[in-house]
Amino acid sequence: MSNRPDPFLLEILKKGFDTIADDMAINLMRTAYSVIVRDSMDFSTAILDPKGRTLAQGVTTPLHLGSFYDAMQNLVAKVSETMQPGDVFIFNDPYEANGQHLPDIYIVKPIFAKEMLCGWACALAHHSDVGGIVAGSNAIGASEIYQEGLRIPVLKFMDRGEPVSPVWDLIAINVRLPELVLGDLQSQVASCLVGEREMLELFDKHGLDNVIEYFDHLHDHAERMARAVFTEIPDGSYSFVDHIDGLGEEPEDVVLNLVIHIDGDRAIADWSGSSPQVKAGINSPLPFTRAAVFAGLRAIMPDEVPNCHGYTRAIEVLAPAGTVVNPVLPGACGARGITGFRMIDCIFGALAQAVPERIAADGNGGATLPTISGWTNGQPFIFCETFMGNSGGTATHDGQEGTSHVGSNQSNVPVEIIESTFPIRVETYAIVPDSGGPGRYRGGQALVREFRLLSDEADLNVRSDKRKHPPHGLFGGLSGTPSWNVVISGHEERVLPVLLTEPAHLKKGDVFRHVLAGAGGYGDPLERNVDAVWWDVIEEKISQTHALEAYGVLFKQSEVLEVDLAGTEVHRAKMRGARGGEGVAV
Repeated sequence: MSNRPDPFLLEILKKGFDTIADDMAINLMRTAYSVIVRDSMDFSTAILDPKGRTLAQGVTTPLHLGSFYDAMQNLVAKVSETMQPGDVFIFNDPYEANGQHLPDIYIVKPIFAKEMLCGWACALAHHSDVGGIVAGSNAIGASEIYQEGLRIPVLKFMDRGEPVSPVWDLIAINVRLPELVLGDLQSQVASCLVGEREMLELFDKHGLDNVIEYFDHLHDHAERMARAVFTEIPDGSYSFVDHIDGLGEEPEDVVLNLVIHIDGDRAIADWSGSSPQVKAGINSPLPFTRAAVFAGLRAIMPDEVPNCHGYTRAIEVLAPAGTVVNPVLPGACGARGITGFRMIDCIFGALAQAVPERIAADGNGGATLPTISGWTNGQPFIFCETFMGNSGGTATHDGQEGTSHVGSNQSNVPVEIIESTFPIRVETYAIVPDSGGPGRYRGGQALVREFRLLSDEADLNVRSDKRKHPPHGLFGGLSGTPSWNVVISGHEERVLPVLLTEPAHLKKGDVFRHVLAGAGGYGDPLERNVDAVWWDVIEEKISQTHALEAYGVLFKQSEVLEVDLAGTEVHRAKMRGARGGEGVAV
């Protein structure tokens, strides 16, 4: 192999791999059956080299970035000597197959050219149900993985192009929505076929041996770029402690303790001191923990760094076995997504000490996962979405509303899709005023959805967070407002925990109000531009009362909304004096 790759060809092939992975993603989205895949876009696609190292990942879920490698090392070791062209493999189990959690099912197809293994196409999707004690298979209250659904080791799903019927039948009989699950699995297979076809076209265009040679060049290039980023960060240990609010009616904090060591051109993420694994579904298997670290650190790198395995070689992850970030059998992990989001939040909290200009204040904590399930017209239904919210303020701009977490480039399901597919009416979908954390740059406002049940009865399951520990601000910015889950039955309102260990029962006409947390602010609120405050009031993102109390901005009592500049200056001076002239604590 040449030690001096052609930089132009390297960039052409990098873009080619990226395009193929994106084409796989588009194909999967367009052909998927379920709302959680098609509309929430809770899936990922990837092209990998013969050794199972990611060459490119398609648009959608950064938290899956890096998880493919661990899963593929296990797969390659088990099937590489016996597989044939046309074979397709399936698995999901975290303990036997290096999966992430049971709803995330991998479909993997080897790519052969000239009778030689030349790569892999992989499609990973979150399925609407894989069995278990809770519809939707996100059983927060599960005490062990055996309660969470169908565990699939590495199995052959297609044998030389033909379905392996017993495996398909086994899946169909163990899930509540077999038509959707098998339909999405077929969409994953189709996505892998797209990846295979386009990789073969790339081999034909640039030469098989030439392209294979550049696999290693791409990994080396990504590693050099990642190490250059770490070299720019001052050496040292940067720590941060974050919390998941806890489980059920009497929650106890689940602690995530991170120390990032920057040592020259490498980064070490050490999770020692995090809580022991819990008897609930929020434990994060090691591949997912590693993926969270890779995704969080990738977020501070330039766009030009390839999203391939190479950049992860500059990163080491330490996660003690038996903890919430590396559970051992039989640890449950169906709702482990919340832990992944919080781990990325920890990374940003630690890096804010080292590279504050690259880090945003805390957001709403990632996608929540409301699930409403039951029967209507003699058929089961499961509504489940990844509900996205906001981002924190930064050193240069306000946080955003209606945006996804850095770890999950997904989407809120359109109201029209929900109402036309499920016995649910969405009565409110709105921004919550005065909810973003005050700062020189304000945090994004919270979102609220209200769902009214139209069928006779249903079960409600919720994965949420950030009530006891709302999103924090940075460098003088204040926290956002906390999250809420409320069931409204007639004139009665019942507040639910952030993490339900047992489903709540709904009856016809009940409303579930789901309020996300507001994001944290960045910088001293009294330094916020008065025109920005005026515009927020115009857009009804904040009230005049909040403008005065949080930002010290006073408005004239007139028909036209106008800032009282002199009064504002006086009021802000009084507010600064009230806190001792020392500013807001960082």
